[in-house]
Amino acid sequence: MSFITKKIHAFLDYPVAIALITFPFLLGLGSSNPLALYISVATGIAALVLTILTDHETGVFRVIPYRFHLIVDFLVAVVFLLVPFIFAFKGLDAYFYWINGAAVLFVVALHKSEKKVLAPVG
Repeated sequence: MSFITKKIHAFLDYPVAIALITFPFLLGLGSSNPLALYISVATGIAALVLTILTDHETGVFRVIPYRFHLIVDFLVAVVFLLVPFIFAFKGLDAYFYWINGAAVLFVVALHKSEKKVLAPVG
């Protein structure tokens, strides 16, 4: 049941990056550990750069293969699921990372692979 296409993913990337940058401030993250704020902001900035450089519909320079982008997304999801344990995040700080990590895993898991269509010869 894969339904998240490359195009859908491309249009999700910018809002997600902006949310990772702004939500920690809006939610007041960092009460259990200041890293809860900084890791998300740094990840959001990196996600914005990755999106700008990815070869998909909303990429500006399109130098990074989309497949590599998906691998990075998966790795970020795993890190987000682990970081509350590693840095002893509590309460909202932890929930923010667990929810975002699960959401990114969900998107990557439901990614619809692109089938290469060969043009007819002749």
